[in-house]
Amino acid sequence: MDYGRSERPAGAAPLPTAIKILIAGGFGVGKTTMVGAVSETRPLRTEEVLTETGIGIDDLSGVEAKSTTTVAMDFGRITISDDLVLYLFGTPGQDRFWFVWDELALGALGAVVLADTRRLADCFPSIDYFEGRGTPFVVAVNCFEGARTFRLDEVQAALDLDPGVPVVLCDARQRESAKEVLITLLEHAMKLREARRRAAGD
Repeated sequence: MDYGRSERPAGAAPLPTAIKILIAGGFGVGKTTMVGAVSETRPLRTEEVLTETGIGIDDLSGVEAKSTTTVAMDFGRITISDDLVLYLFGTPGQDRFWFVWDELALGALGAVVLADTRRLADCFPSIDYFEGRGTPFVVAVNCFEGARTFRLDEVQAALDLDPGVPVVLCDARQRESAKEVLITLLEHAMKLREARRRAAGD
């Protein structure tokens, strides 16, 4: 989403380009943590305490200690350079909140799909969603303590990803790690855009 530029005083610095990025993945995979770690402003969160209403609906396998859930979105911002600002939208992870996804996805350049190797199948719905929309995405394996480690090619094969989809390791708690994931996504999205432009020109 590139916002329109209003008239600027002569000599004033140009407004940076704003790009919308989604942070997606299964329940409890670290989306809220990642947005909070990388955002240069206090992130907006829409977390609510898990209640008995979710019993039998929300799968807490592997995240039994989790006590809250995102019910709409997380929002943060990070400046990549003087002329580029990323606006990050963390999606809700449970199926019952998927009705907000289409609104969040409008105008997004691309997405990060966070994966937990202990519950790898949880990221399939996100992957299917972005593949169906033709939205560029990368898979970032969040390295939880105590989780079994796998080679990136093993993760790529297990998720049946197109060979061109980047798979990277990250620690969603660490700002620099999360920033590297976002840069990987930007490079991937720009590469796909250029390939499509060339194909259209042929």
